Formats: sequence, structure tokens, C-alpha cells
Amino acid sequence: MAVNTRTDDTRMPPADDLADASSVTASNFRAAMASFAAGVTIVTTMDSSNRPHALTATAFSSVSLSPPLCLVCIDRRSRTYQSVVRTGCFAVNILNADQQSLSVHFASATIDKFEVVRWRAGDVTGCPIIEGALAWMECSVAEIYSGGDHDIFLGRVASVRVHDGTPLVYWRGSYSSLPPAPEEERLPTGNGTGLGHPYA
Repeated sequence: MAVNTRTDDTRMPPADDLADASSVTASNFRAAMASFAAGVTIVTTMDSSNRPHALTATAFSSVSLSPPLCLVCIDRRSRTYQSVVRTGCFAVNILNADQQSLSVHFASATIDKFEVVRWRAGDVTGCPIIEGALAWMECSVAEIYSGGDHDIFLGRVASVRVHDGTPLVYWRGSYSSLPPAPEEERLPTGNGTGLGHPYA
């Protein structure tokens, strides 16, 4: 069993004190975070009138293998945010290297973002699954945590599918991609109910 050895002398200062002493500006923080290369996802959901909503997100991560959990951070001002809160489910579509135009499209202020996009309803949640995605997972909302101007949605993964391909990557304001993984290092593709990599 892990033992907490922290003493009163090593206690972390209050968050407010750290914020007051910080010289971090929004532009500096944005530039630093942009240095972290990230995969690109489209987070989708349905509203109470059965209309699809979605946004582009790089703030996505796996959390746990058992149970299978992931998280995504969503701006509270977005239309997608309200729909995820109300329906309690979402899907994460991980984009292929050739889907840069979809990333740009779903990051725009277009009202009906699905009018020109090929998709189908997920079997478990009904959330949109985008055609050609490198991988996707359907999730039910397990918890919602406050995170400044975003909320952090912890999702219980209900179904997944993985396809061959290479991911779309976003780094310092530009899109890129990775070379295909060697055959011997590739993960199995197909359907599943868990995450297939020990470090996922």
C-alpha cells in the first residue's frame, strides 16, 4: 500500500498563492502547450432533438484500462458542451493523416457541421462515428470536473474500433503526420470493448 510521506513543512502552497506569483501569460502558456505534439480528434454527440454536434479536440487522453476510461476537455461555451452534459454520452473519432480538412471544418463556427460529412450513428450511444477515422470510441459520461474555462469529461468507454493508417498530428499551429508503424509493432485492429495497449 502506498504511504503518503508528505509533512506539513512540504505542503503545497494554496493554488491562489501560486496564481498570484505566476508570470505566465495566456500567450506564453498557449505557445508552451503547442510544443506538445498531439493527435487530433473529433468529439461528437447528439442533442435532445437527435441533431448531431461536434468539435475538434486535441485535449484528449486515456485514463484507465480497468475500467476503460478516457477524458476529453470541452469549452463550456461550445454547443457541443451543452449536448454532452444533457445526453451523458459522446464519441471520440481519432483522425487519419488525410483528414486535416475535417479537423479544420469541425473547428469552425459552421452551424450544421454534418451537412457535408459522411457519418453513421454509433451502435451503443448513437453518437456520430465519422467515416475514415483511424479509430473511434463511444463513451458514457462517468464524471465531470471543472477546469477553468473548460470542463473535463471522464468517459467510460463502451465500444471501440481501430483501423489501419497513420494519425493526424497537430504541433505548434501546424498539421503533420507520422510514418506507418513497423509491421511487428502494430496493434490489432477491429472491434473491442477495452483499450488494447498496456500504456494506452
